[in-house]
Amino acid sequence: MTSEPSEQLYASWEKVKPFIEARRSATLLLNGARSPRVDYCVTDDGSIALELELASRQRVPSSPIPLVRTEEIFRNGLRMARLRLTQQGLLRDFHDMLNAVADRVIVHRRTPDQAFNETVRAWRALLEKPRQLSTEKRIGVIGELMLLAVVAETTGWPSAVDSWKGPAGEEHDFGLPGYDVEVKTTSSEQRHHEIQGLGQLTPSPGRPLWLVSVQLTRGGTHGRTLAERIEEIRRRLSEESPVHLDRFDGRLAAVGWSVDQPDGERWSLRSAALALPVDDRLPRLDDGLFESLPTDHRTRIDHITYRIDLTGLMPGSSLPTELATLQQL
Repeated sequence: MTSEPSEQLYASWEKVKPFIEARRSATLLLNGARSPRVDYCVTDDGSIALELELASRQRVPSSPIPLVRTEEIFRNGLRMARLRLTQQGLLRDFHDMLNAVADRVIVHRRTPDQAFNETVRAWRALLEKPRQLSTEKRIGVIGELMLLAVVAETTGWPSAVDSWKGPAGEEHDFGLPGYDVEVKTTSSEQRHHEIQGLGQLTPSPGRPLWLVSVQLTRGGTHGRTLAERIEEIRRRLSEESPVHLDRFDGRLAAVGWSVDQPDGERWSLRSAALALPVDDRLPRLDDGLFESLPTDHRTRIDHITYRIDLTGLMPGSSLPTELATLQQL
């Protein structure tokens, strides 16, 4: 097997094609000797793969593409995720995908799971017909953009955009210094919110979690459309940090937003936003409730969706700095 460090953060097709045609194995070290290790591999059967070093708490990507298989391997004492193609007919296109994933890991410091999923979403956004956002999804994005504006008052717009993690497939919508935030938005008269899975209201280790409840109502002429909110944020970002404008647009694409979609519905706040710490006082389900079940039963429960009612609950005291102006929305 040939191993060689690469002076470029990608493997050119011209460089790997001779190894593929000769059925000769080779490994290109795309990140050199640096960590994390990122290896582009050609095997002796003429296939290609990308092997990505996994940190202790990082998970192997789960592939939504039938032709792409992901698996955990161990190489030179390192735990790694391997991405490979199950059929050889799309080898050249798969090569481009692997380089895109590697770029996100090396240049943008994304985890293997994040890098792979972001690449898949980006390619789908380019190739698929833009999907219509449902009303529920639309008001959910409005709620998150409202919180984005609140965070920007303290941190500035570039940092606020960096903290918006939900579209990137993270567990919670916002990752702020020292804590996370989950945003739930409803158009009902009561604070009824749907929770997806046991992890959505489970704090990450060592990081407190806050739940922000937003109630919207159709606002007539004094309300604002989703498109109007987006345009205002894009204007601010173009003034403060054009590079973050691209990141913001990427997050919008990930949630399914497109400028071509009809958007004439105006929304305004029904009541003041509510911020609650996720602790024992908050009604929620977590893994602890299922500990009494036999292991075989627990593993067969694939997903849980439930609804909580936050009507009448008092806001948390001592709001974090970034949420201090929340009730002024």
